[in-house]
Amino acid sequence: MPGGRLTQQDRRQIATGLAEDLSYTEIAKRLERPTSTVTREVMRNGGPTDYRAERAHHATERRARRSRQAPPPAAPAPAADSFGRDPATVQDFAERFTELLVATGIPRMMAGVLACLYTCDTGSLTAAELAQRLRVSPASISKAVGYLEGQELIRRERDTRERRDRYVIDEDVWFRAMLASARLNAVLADAAGDGAGLLGADTPAGARLADMGQFLGHVGQDLVRAAEHWREVFAAQRDARQ
Repeated sequence: MPGGRLTQQDRRQIATGLAEDLSYTEIAKRLERPTSTVTREVMRNGGPTDYRAERAHHATERRARRSRQAPPPAAPAPAADSFGRDPATVQDFAERFTELLVATGIPRMMAGVLACLYTCDTGSLTAAELAQRLRVSPASISKAVGYLEGQELIRRERDTRERRDRYVIDEDVWFRAMLASARLNAVLADAAGDGAGLLGADTPAGARLADMGQFLGHVGQDLVRAAEHWREVFAAQRDARQ
């Protein structure tokens, strides 16, 4: 696979591939580049629906000029992986995973924290460790973990030996996140029902709100049932592996 930066012609081919509704993998094969390179390029420059080759090329040139003017401090060399994995490969996946989380609507810093926790084998890091890995300020990490705790995507544990908090992803994280989403759906459904009653169920606005309330109510109930079912299935699978 060729190395070096993407050229302007490469970016035009990426734009053409997106217009043809090709996957990132298919576009990467055309360019003979890693899929992660194409994923980062697209997500960094507007996403699949707003990617423009010329704009992306100019933006990259501006970033390169700023980088030459004020080069960032070198990142510490990654420690050897006890499982025999290439640290660069792990880091590459973490960056690609971050971009995909951003595409789902999660803010970038919060997505970076999640990617760090998912790709470290302990599933647990301190604020200082997160700041070092992401090369950001402690204040940025504090804001990110507060947001993720509120979404129930991570939880906080007190490390009594080191007298500091650790942020953890455990087996039930997505179960709790689904329940949080279901609770929000229930609140919105109730509000829509109230609105329908106030505006009049026989009016266009009232009927619209009534439909919204019924839809969100049923979806929320289905979400809870599905989450509980698959939680039991995966718990049984984990028990069988132990």
